[in-house]
Amino acid sequence: MENSPNIVEHNEALRKEGLRIVTEGNKRGFHLRLLGAIAFQTHCPKYNYITLKLRRMLSDVDFAGYAKENEQVVSMMRELGYADQPMITALWGDKRTIWDHKSNGTHVDIFFEKLEMNHDIPFTKRLEIEPFTIPLADMLLEKMQIVYINEKDIIDTIMLLREHEIGEGNIPETIDAQYIASLLSRDWGFYYTFTTNLAKVRDKAAATQELGEDDQLDVSKKIQALSDILEKQPKTFAWKMRAKIGPKSKWYKDVEEVRR
Repeated sequence: MENSPNIVEHNEALRKEGLRIVTEGNKRGFHLRLLGAIAFQTHCPKYNYITLKLRRMLSDVDFAGYAKENEQVVSMMRELGYADQPMITALWGDKRTIWDHKSNGTHVDIFFEKLEMNHDIPFTKRLEIEPFTIPLADMLLEKMQIVYINEKDIIDTIMLLREHEIGEGNIPETIDAQYIASLLSRDWGFYYTFTTNLAKVRDKAAATQELGEDDQLDVSKKIQALSDILEKQPKTFAWKMRAKIGPKSKWYKDVEEVRR
């Protein structure tokens, strides 16, 4: 499927703006890191063609930050020509702020300390690992925490897995499976959502015509390698007790929609 040039140009303009904001934050000595679709596009230059078929026009730029650096972030955003949404700042400013650029129309969403969606993804000691985005492991967690996951998030995950290796530790361009396993070993609900979605990713990869046989085999092997590491990780007592109840009791949080 051919992509409309205006979609490509729009998305690239948003990516550049996101990188500009991160770079300015780095210069000032604090940590803002891209997450969401732009982080995936930034980290997957070789295989982002897989997502282009969706003709997806990106709507905003999402960041992770530290609450202790909140004031510095606010000051910088205003200097860069952004205005915050006062109601959001008043209600959730220590956890989240939403910004709009006064002239170019860019919409920015900043999450502090953790991404709170169906499951929580903590940022503690994670934003120093990569210079521009959250770590690859956190990017994978970001997609796999979505209980009602859709096609675009599954496709983004396929792209991420095809582009990168599965490993352990903070190795450049490698998904730290041990970190994921450690986090999920303490939270059965997140583990259940993650592994359920991983099976959907495996099935979708096998049926995606844009992938060749080598691509499909590569993604399948990586999913199996990741699954093996998750299974071998020792689980906490609380995890085991919650596992006995299973999905018959709600295991995730509802996501509160923020009006923009």
